[in-house]
Amino acid sequence: MRYCLALDLVNDPVLIAEYEAYHREIWPEIKKSIVDSGITNMEIYRVSDRLFMIMEVNESFSFDAKGAADAANPKVQEWEKLMWKYQQALPVAKPGEKWVMMDKIFSLH
Repeated sequence: MRYCLALDLVNDPVLIAEYEAYHREIWPEIKKSIVDSGITNMEIYRVSDRLFMIMEVNESFSFDAKGAADAANPKVQEWEKLMWKYQQALPVAKPGEKWVMMDKIFSLH
């Protein structure tokens, strides 16, 4: 299964460069939390201040379970708090929502 999500960054070149630097070498605890949740591949792309994430997951993955595990993991909470310095919610995001699920509108297959 594949999910695609979007999020914006604060439109500041210095902050965007810092954000990218963190993602070139994510903390090992963050990588472990991603893999342990059932995410088998994750890619993030950027154009200007807009981010696009592709997540490929196995059958064990659940957004609810990932959210609960992240909430209980102090290192993930530290990472999320740090990342919020660089991120800003999309105008269509619900209160407290970061990454917003995108709707597939075309597929060649």
